[in-house]
Order: sequence, then structure tokens, then C-alpha cells
Amino acid sequence: MAQDIARQAPTAPATPARTLLPLILPALAVGVAASLILVGVSAGAEELQDVLWEDLPDALGVGRYSVLWMLVVLTSTGVLVGLVVWKVPGHAGPDPATTGLNAPVLPPAVLPGLLLATALMLAGGPSLGPENPVIAVNVGLAFWAGRRLVPRAPGELWVALAEAATIGALFGTPVAAALVISEALVGRPVRGALWDNVFAPLTAAAAGALTADLLAHPSFDLHLPAFGRPGWSDLPAALVVACVAALLAMGAVRAFPYVHGAFARLRHPMLALPAGGLVLGLLGALGGHLTLFKGLDEVAELARDPEGWSAGQFATMTVVKLAALLVAASCGFRGGRIFPSVFVGTALGLCAHALVPAVQPALGVACGVLGVLLAITRQGWVSLFTAAVLADTPAIVALLCIASLPAWLLVTGRPQMQLRDDGTPVT
Repeated sequence: MAQDIARQAPTAPATPARTLLPLILPALAVGVAASLILVGVSAGAEELQDVLWEDLPDALGVGRYSVLWMLVVLTSTGVLVGLVVWKVPGHAGPDPATTGLNAPVLPPAVLPGLLLATALMLAGGPSLGPENPVIAVNVGLAFWAGRRLVPRAPGELWVALAEAATIGALFGTPVAAALVISEALVGRPVRGALWDNVFAPLTAAAAGALTADLLAHPSFDLHLPAFGRPGWSDLPAALVVACVAALLAMGAVRAFPYVHGAFARLRHPMLALPAGGLVLGLLGALGGHLTLFKGLDEVAELARDPEGWSAGQFATMTVVKLAALLVAASCGFRGGRIFPSVFVGTALGLCAHALVPAVQPALGVACGVLGVLLAITRQGWVSLFTAAVLADTPAIVALLCIASLPAWLLVTGRPQMQLRDDGTPVT
């Protein structure tokens, strides 16, 4: 039967090797440069984070994560980012609530302010990751340089190379970028075979991932207890956890335009961002310091001791982190939603394990992350990939694929956590 389908499917014309070969060098250059920008911004933000959350409170004799210090630092972060958005040329780019992984091409004058706002956000503690703004910066730089150095190349090439390179560097593997590209190509009129279309972006993603691996050693493996062989009881557990996670995240998605509208009514970044920082400080005081920042290091801390918190504590961190993601994405902080979503799903999965010990930690975490990411990002392949690499066991992949089906039915066709310029949700 498969052979009959293959015979009936139209054969895409092959792209000659001489057409693909000239793309390798530009792809490698964009891949390395994009990765260096990501690693540089992340390293600079980490140094500033150490100053804000360790050196300063120690020098002042204040608890590093005391309620007072969290309120001071997060509100001050809102003030500083607000100043950048208000005064720096380009205003640090468009409203981040209107952007996703597919970044618009921004003028070069906008990019320094966007990088500065991103670094301040990462260091100060709001619950957002670096992916969206860094992709936008890399796309803008690659487009600007590419159009000048290779003017005959189509502008879309530089956008695709920069996006793929940054995603590869973020995950430390080009596989994630290949999945995103393949999903983005669905429904688009493309010429040639799929592999011809992903050849150059995959080259950029591989260069970006290898550069990040050599310099920063990114890893998503949480070293959770081994999953082992799947049992019949694991299937209903996977379905329930993934669906509950998707429904919980959809609650935040539904609230997104209303929370964004509330901050928008303040009508000035020097009001909206400090107000958002203050709310985030209050949420941090409620959920504890693990609910601050982008969440990747904090996820690793949770996974080191799945038995170290009660179900109530895991539930509190889940809800607080999701609320912090909602507020940070609504009030104007520049950042992405993937990494804090991973924290939300991890905390929810460990909460399921604490409530029902028969739910293995690896299964709970993977299915929790899967459901949350499906609702927040609507990127099916990336959600599956991220959930699978967190558990780092092939035996869980089949369960994740099955669990993704009802979770996808719960989120597809419904509003996304992204707004149009007029404030209405994207569907």
C-alpha cells in the first residue's frame, strides 16, 4: 500500500547540487554568528544576575531571595527595561505580545535596544526566555549583512538561516530547528524536495548548535529516574497529565488578551513595566525563588529531587510560574515563552507524581511539558521533541505521541498566546 501511495504522489523536481553548494558557506557563517550572539547575551545576563541576586544583597546584608529583595529587583528591572523601551532608538522592537518564533525583520537601529532589554530581563528575574528577541536580533543582522554582501540572494534566505541557527543553538541540536522548519513549510508553495528546502537552514542550525555546544554546553537532560519499560497503567497517566497540562495552559492563553489589555491601559512603558515587575515580585514571594527567571536552571533543581516537595508545593509553583509567564509576556518585557513553559510542565508533572506515586517522574514531567507547550506555542514537533529530550529515554516517545493527540484536540483552532497589532488573539 505504501508503494502505491508513493507511486501516486507527485515527485518534486530535484535541486542540483551546484545550486545547494554555494549556500553552505553563508549558512555556516550565519550559524556561528547567531550562536555567538545568543551565548554572549546569555553569559552577560548571567554575570549581571550574579551581581543583582548574590553580590548586592550580600553587600547590603539583605537575604538574597527575601520578599523585600525580590520586590526591589523585579520592580527595578521593570523601571530599567521601561527606560530602554521609552528612550532607546527603536523602542526595543514591537510589542512582544504580537511576536513569536517567526520574527519580523527589524531595522539595525532597533537591535541594540532589544538586546539590552533582553539582557536586563534575563538578569532581573521575569519569567521569560531569550528565544524570541534573540531570534529577532539575529534575523535583523543576518538580513542586513546578507543583503549587502550577497545582494542577489533572496531576503527570505537570511531570515530562514538566522531562525534555524538560533533555534539550533538554543536547544544544542539542529534537530529542533529541522522540526520547526518542516512544520513552517506545511501549506507553503515550495519548489523541490523537502530536504532541498531545509538543506541550508539545517546547515546553519548545525553550525549554531555545535558552536553553542563547544562554548556553553546546553543540556535539557534532567537526569530523572529511569522510566523503564512502559506498562498499561502508564497510558492513562500520560493521557490525563498531558490533557490537564494543556487545559491549564489554555486558561492562561484565554486570559492573555485581558491581562495585556490591562497593562496597555497604563499607556506608557514607564508605568506598565514597573507595574509588571512589582506583580512579578509579589508572585515570586508567593512561589519562591525557583519561580523566577527563564526557568531552565530551576527545572534542573526540581528534577534533582522529585520527592523534595509536596504535591501542594509543586501545585503552587505550577500556578505561580504560569501566572508569572502571563504577566511578563503581557506587560512588555522582551522574551520568549518556551523555557518558562517547560518549568510549568515540569512542576505539574512532579505534582502528578506526588499525588499518585504510580505516575513515574519522567512520564509526568514529559507529558506535563508536552501539554503546556502545545497550548502555549502550537508547535507540535517542538513540543514533542522538548518533552522527549527532558526524559531522555526512547521508551517514552510512543506514549508522548499518543498523549499529544487528545491534548492537540483541546488546543487546536483556539486562540494562541500571541496577539495581533489590534490586540485581538491569533487563532
